[in-house]
Amino acid sequence: MNQSEIRQNEFAAVLHDMLGAADVPEATRRWADGQLAPGLRLWRRLADLGVTALAVPEKWGGLGASPADLVAACDELGHHAVPGPVAESLAAVPTLLAALTLVDEGGPRGEWLAGLATGDLMATLAMPPWLPFAADAEAAGLVLLAEPDAVWVGTAGVRHRSVDPARSLSVVTGRDIVARGTGTAVDRAFDLGVLACCAQLLGAGRALLEVSVHHASVRVQFGRPVGAFQAVKHKLADVAIALEYARPLLDAAAEAIGDGSATAHRDVSAAKVACGDAAALAARAALQVHGAIGYTAEHDLSLWLTRVRALVPAWGSQAEHRARVLAALTVSPTPTRSPDPRERSFHGPDRRASRPA
Repeated sequence: MNQSEIRQNEFAAVLHDMLGAADVPEATRRWADGQLAPGLRLWRRLADLGVTALAVPEKWGGLGASPADLVAACDELGHHAVPGPVAESLAAVPTLLAALTLVDEGGPRGEWLAGLATGDLMATLAMPPWLPFAADAEAAGLVLLAEPDAVWVGTAGVRHRSVDPARSLSVVTGRDIVARGTGTAVDRAFDLGVLACCAQLLGAGRALLEVSVHHASVRVQFGRPVGAFQAVKHKLADVAIALEYARPLLDAAAEAIGDGSATAHRDVSAAKVACGDAAALAARAALQVHGAIGYTAEHDLSLWLTRVRALVPAWGSQAEHRARVLAALTVSPTPTRSPDPRERSFHGPDRRASRPA
């Protein structure tokens, strides 16, 4: 283990201890009820630890941290089901703002990035068609609409409730243009957002496995803990293997983005498929191991079950990311035609937005 990995593990341990003592489930439930104050106080504590500054470049008061550092933080936020636009505010928006060539270079970019770094500003965005809605716009002081050829300061309109009660999804319309000709910047921001979403999913999967193992060890049936039965052991072992196999793909994607590798798009999509599938498997197993109590909103298990259900199709569905990987692996080295500009960006062919998740 190198020094960077040791530092990331120590950072994750500090986050874990802070969040474990912060009663995140109560803050998440109140967020779902529209009472944002406890969740915003939690974000303030994350800002004090430097989490909100990770993806902001140093010239704007951030830490300029690596994608691997961002993964370590978002993994723990997923592990504790922290509410709010995590992938958007911590990863995609600061990456996008830093990379843009603005229409007005004397505009508020520096103010926005400084606010993100200090935690005084929370941001969200829509990136249609793969990210057709902005998450948690009611809590954000900045809402962006990012398209392949332009980025706009947006206005949040019709709001949909996600399958996760602590997550809203808003239609965004462009109001003031921020930048034109933004394809490369938008692509990188999308990849960082997907990476953060992957880390949240992996963290949520770990939490589901942990609570399932604990429940199986204390729930007695036929005079024995249910975890003593082979069917339960095998189910939980399958989850542990899936999570363990997803981790290297997530780490490889973070490294590819950090190095500016030509395979970054492919690697991020491969990580999304692996982390999404592993988290979904963990959710199904947790629900089966817990039995009827797993269906109740009062049990904390529901916080992770609904979060996974919402994040698996977010930032691109599993089918779309599989197609992205396949396209990267089968692309001809000598194309016979000029590629469609839409195919060079993360967007792919235009399509109607999918229903909210």
